Amino acid sequence: MIRLENISFEYQNKPVHQNLNLQIREGQLVLIVGPTGCGKSTLIGIINGLVPHFTGGSLSGSISIDGIYSHNASPQEWSHLVATVSQNPDDTFVAQNVEDEIVFGMETHGFEPSQMWKRLEEVIDLLGLQNLRTRELATLSGGEKQRVAIASALTLEPKVLLLDEPTSALDPIAADEILTVLHRLVQDLGITVLISEHRIERILQHADSVLVLNQDEAPKLLSPSESVFHLQHKPAITQLAELAGISQSPLTVSELRKSIEPLRQMLAGKTPPLRLIQNKDIAPILLAESITLQKEDNEILHDISFDCAQGTITALMGRNGSGKTTLLHTLMGDNVPKSGSIEIADENPAVLVGQELLKVVSIIPQNPSDLFLCDRVADECKLSDKLRHTALGATRSLLALISPHVEDNQHPRDLSEGQRLGLALAIALAANPKMLLLDEPTRGLDSHGKAELVVLLKKCVAAGQTVILATHDVELVAEIANQVIVLSEGSIVANGPTSEILTNSNAFSSITARALAPAGWLSVNDVRTALDRGGS
Repeated sequence: MIRLENISFEYQNKPVHQNLNLQIREGQLVLIVGPTGCGKSTLIGIINGLVPHFTGGSLSGSISIDGIYSHNASPQEWSHLVATVSQNPDDTFVAQNVEDEIVFGMETHGFEPSQMWKRLEEVIDLLGLQNLRTRELATLSGGEKQRVAIASALTLEPKVLLLDEPTSALDPIAADEILTVLHRLVQDLGITVLISEHRIERILQHADSVLVLNQDEAPKLLSPSESVFHLQHKPAITQLAELAGISQSPLTVSELRKSIEPLRQMLAGKTPPLRLIQNKDIAPILLAESITLQKEDNEILHDISFDCAQGTITALMGRNGSGKTTLLHTLMGDNVPKSGSIEIADENPAVLVGQELLKVVSIIPQNPSDLFLCDRVADECKLSDKLRHTALGATRSLLALISPHVEDNQHPRDLSEGQRLGLALAIALAANPKMLLLDEPTRGLDSHGKAELVVLLKKCVAAGQTVILATHDVELVAEIANQVIVLSEGSIVANGPTSEILTNSNAFSSITARALAPAGWLSVNDVRTALDRGGS
């Protein structure tokens, strides 16, 4: 179905792929994995034709789909063979409502009205969009937008569907819904699906094969069970299996539970570590009381009350559209509540400005690039020092600790996802704020970047800073959070210690919690530490 022969691509005199040869059969779901910068997104661009025509660079070799070579096909012909769904559907939407967005591609290709409406009904039924067809796109959740984007891509009946990080911004429930849809496309329609993704635990069980890309190594097309041993950081399921003495890695929690008894026996008599929310004798650093936020006629947040102790990490969780990002920006003072009060270190962030605000609370948005104002990393760091009234070089010194390989002359927006997050963290931390807010900090991060983020956040709380992060990354929460607050439709539906929330929820429970239930273990590192210490 897909054949790449002697593909080499070079961008700004730096080789990205060299002599890549790859064959993928029809009707397979292939997962593309590898560290940031290994060329996953570039490979998708090569297959769909955007590389090098829209990106620049030099490409050699040949690409064919279903026996048709790209150099012999017009862009219109190629678009009938391969379709792409980007990481952020909002970037590709052109219409206002669901039906108009789905038919737009067919309109541009000159479909007859009867044929167009027939395919519209087919993809709406296939992706379960009957109740959404008249909705405005702006009112949809992240998972619903992904389904609309896939429906739009399928109207041209492509042979190949490419997806770049389709679940990275989705809550666990929405992510499972999208993966179920993709599995059906492969099984029922015989479409070949390629997915580039960092969070692979949920996808491995659906994959027929895994393409492992590593810099300075030849690509490997492997079975899912083989691929996990070729990754820089093994998935939690594989790590738990190894601790239990299992040589063959299971792909699902259900499979793991059937063979994990040796690990249960090793943990007998040991207790999971406690993560205290706060010392009751010390006043909380954050106190939010009865926060209600209204925009126009919509109540976005309703009667939100919670507190956070100094030197702790609180995770905001919930489905897409539940109000997590809005709550973060309200804590930052960007939104003025209709009623209620917020105090951070005895200050009201809504009345603070400039340096005074940044010393109390700083926020890193979902897109760290929103914080960047300059064309060079060095200039960005100098501007940060000036705006935060810190010593010259303070931001650059922090960046050197967080992301040591970033160069002064690089453009901030040319950095990798992990490096952009590192620069944003350095900027935010330069003012030494009492509280740090992060919105989806692991979105786009590979496993190495995520591990570095965990280390950094632990250093922050050890120094007395307080962290609140909004995330769908259950494994991150299981690793570092003291407290979890679950939101639904702008209201708090659960608030408590991480051990309590993650072990009592089907949707927001870690792999370790599910595999070792009901023992209460949250993360692989907690298990490994208990085994290494040999005590309770």
